[in-house]
Amino acid sequence: MNTLKIIIVEDELIAAEFLKVILEESGAEVIDIVDSGKEAIEVCIKKDPDVIFMDVMLSDHISGCEAAVAISRKNTHSKIIFLTAYIDEEMIDYAADSGAVSYLTKPYNKSQILATLKLITTRKESSEIITEERPEKIYLKNNYVYLTKQNRLLKNAREIELGPIAIKLIELLCTQVDVSISNTQISMHVWGKEVNGKTLRSLMFRIRTATDGELVKNVSGTGYMIQSAET
Repeated sequence: MNTLKIIIVEDELIAAEFLKVILEESGAEVIDIVDSGKEAIEVCIKKDPDVIFMDVMLSDHISGCEAAVAISRKNTHSKIIFLTAYIDEEMIDYAADSGAVSYLTKPYNKSQILATLKLITTRKESSEIITEERPEKIYLKNNYVYLTKQNRLLKNAREIELGPIAIKLIELLCTQVDVSISNTQISMHVWGKEVNGKTLRSLMFRIRTATDGELVKNVSGTGYMIQSAET
C-alpha cells in the first residue's frame, strides 16, 4: 500500500504535533499542518492529501465544517476526519453534510486515532475494488441512472444534487441493487461506526426530498434498497 499523505488542520500547536507524531509513527506522511479555514481550503485543494484531520473550531472565521464542504467539492477522494471537543446529533448531521467520513472527540488517544485511520483506509481500498468491477452506468427504477466513475446520480439526464455523504450511501446501495442493505451495514460504510436511527433517518429524509421519494425503498425490518430498472 502506498504511504498515506495527510494534512492536519488544527489551531492548537501542541495537539497538532501530538497527532503528527502518532501518524508518522504509523507509517503515514504528514505533508502539512495549518490552523485556519482559509489556509486549509487552499492547501488541501493544492496538495490533494489522502486524509485530512480537520478541527471544527479554527483560528479564523471559517469553521472546519465550512472548509470541509469547500474541499470536498474539489477533492472528492480526500477522506476528512473531524476533530471536536463535543458531539451531538446536530454535529453528526453537519459532519455528514460537509463530507466527513468520521470524527474523533477530544481528548483522543493513540489507539483511537490509529483505529479510525485504519477503518477509513480499509473502506477506501474496498470501494476502489468495487468500482473497478462495476459498469460505468447502473440503470435504476423510475428513470434514475448512477454513474459509477463520477459518483453522480441522474434522472432523465439531469443531475440530482446530493451531498458527499448522501452520494456515499447511494453508491453502497447501487453496488447491490435489488438487495436490502441493513442499517448496520449502511452506518459502517457511511460513518465508519454504528449511528442511531435518528441520524440515518435524517440522511434518508434528505435523499428522499431530493429524489421525490422515488429512489430508495424502505424494506420493513431489514434495511433499505435501490431497485434496478428491470424490477
